[in-house]
Amino acid sequence: MAAAAKAKQADVNDVPEEETEKPAAKPKFKLPSLKLMIIAAAAVAVLGGGGFGAYLFFGSGHEKPAQTAVKPAIFVDLPDVLVNLSNAGSDRTQYLKVKIVLELPDPTVVAQIQPLMPRVMDAFQTYLRELRPTDLDGSAGLYRLKEELTRRVNAAVAPNRITAVLFKEIVVQ
Repeated sequence: MAAAAKAKQADVNDVPEEETEKPAAKPKFKLPSLKLMIIAAAAVAVLGGGGFGAYLFFGSGHEKPAQTAVKPAIFVDLPDVLVNLSNAGSDRTQYLKVKIVLELPDPTVVAQIQPLMPRVMDAFQTYLRELRPTDLDGSAGLYRLKEELTRRVNAAVAPNRITAVLFKEIVVQ
């Protein structure tokens, strides 16, 4: 038997190597690993879900609410205010002249605050007389003045409210 096995092996060895060893055909497409496929599927699901969520959130399919008409602001002129400023020991008296306009949210407030105008003017006079000329320096000083006057007007006309105090003219002399 050993001789027969050697003979068979010799027959196999006689065949040239080129014929026996054929290179294996390489597959044209190799599938990625299972782990990589799961990660890719999860990424596609997340991106798709995010896109769908953004579509719903920003909603091109929802009806847009009707635009509400913007109410025009109502302006009420106040009488000119002329006060002498507080001086810190200087010999020269300085004066402040202010033309003020109140901005109101709607016309019904005008009728409600007209009877309270003496209270508003009193609040202006008492506050403005305590100012020093240095309090009005620069835009920051005028902004603080505007905010303080708005706060005082709203306190005087409560429960009504004004939107803003606007300056038409400010003169320090």
